[in-house]
Amino acid sequence: MNKLTIAAIGMLMAISKSHAQAGDSAAFYFQKGIEEKTAGRFLQASKYFDKAISFNSNFKEAYIENGYANIEMRRTDAAKAHFSKVYELDPNNSIAIKELMEILYNHRQFAKAKEMAAKCKGCPGSEKIIGMCAYQQEDYGLAVKMLGGYLSKNPTDAEATYTMARSYLDMEDYRGAVPYYKKAIALNEEKSAWAYELALLYYNNDDFKNAVVMFGKAAERGYTQSNDFKENFGYAHIYAGNFDDGEKLLLEVLQRKPNNKEMLRDMAEAYYKNNKFDKSLNYCQKLMEMDMNDGKALYQAGLCFQKMGQKDKGQAMCDKAIEMDPSLNSLRQKSMTMGL
Repeated sequence: MNKLTIAAIGMLMAISKSHAQAGDSAAFYFQKGIEEKTAGRFLQASKYFDKAISFNSNFKEAYIENGYANIEMRRTDAAKAHFSKVYELDPNNSIAIKELMEILYNHRQFAKAKEMAAKCKGCPGSEKIIGMCAYQQEDYGLAVKMLGGYLSKNPTDAEATYTMARSYLDMEDYRGAVPYYKKAIALNEEKSAWAYELALLYYNNDDFKNAVVMFGKAAERGYTQSNDFKENFGYAHIYAGNFDDGEKLLLEVLQRKPNNKEMLRDMAEAYYKNNKFDKSLNYCQKLMEMDMNDGKALYQAGLCFQKMGQKDKGQAMCDKAIEMDPSLNSLRQKSMTMGL
């Protein structure tokens, strides 16, 4: 055997020995990392996993455990990098796919999260992730399909149930939205905003009695009782026939927004539509005290007098209002039950 061949064999043996030592070192530091991670010392565990990877850059298990350790430390960017490396090394690795799916969704990278979820066959929650991402991408049909399948197996998931409600709402399928809203609100008693949204949905569909119930539930759950909230709640009460409760809420708002003409006008109209002509007349009077040239208020007052049996007086007031504001003439052709 010549000297060149002997030298080559020696070099190969040295390389093989080096690889074996590197493999032993990687396994050693990986085990140390597992011990630290089990003990809850995640920072030290991550350092050991990094050391293991430095000896073996294809060490998938070390990347995975490092990813989990970083998740425990809420270092999601680092965790994402480790799981991405596993996915690069093994595109079919179910652990990497699942973790990337969840991290990408939580980072609001919906297109990529949906892509990972589609690859995560059999992963718990993949249907939900696809549905939630589809909702964020305004693909409501897909959202309903995927979330419906998920909820058939996980009926107590409040978040998915609420998103189903929102999907139907955004498709303007209000009847479809209501049962999911009701169920989501029953599943999670802390979400005051969900109750408020359902209240508005009832209100906008003229279901004022249920609107009152939901506004009340939103308030009980701590929803901020802003002027807008109280105004909506007040009108819901009035249209539901709870005149005293409604007026109390609306007067509270008027104290905060004194001399608000549009609100006074809306109150006059609400009472008129509910056949409370004396109440409507009272708010028309307030408007005319603020501005004697308010033709709309005078016209509304004229309608009230006509409904109260004083037709000649009411008609004269309406005629006078049209002289003041000719745009009101178009109302002559409409039903006298219409408010302004």
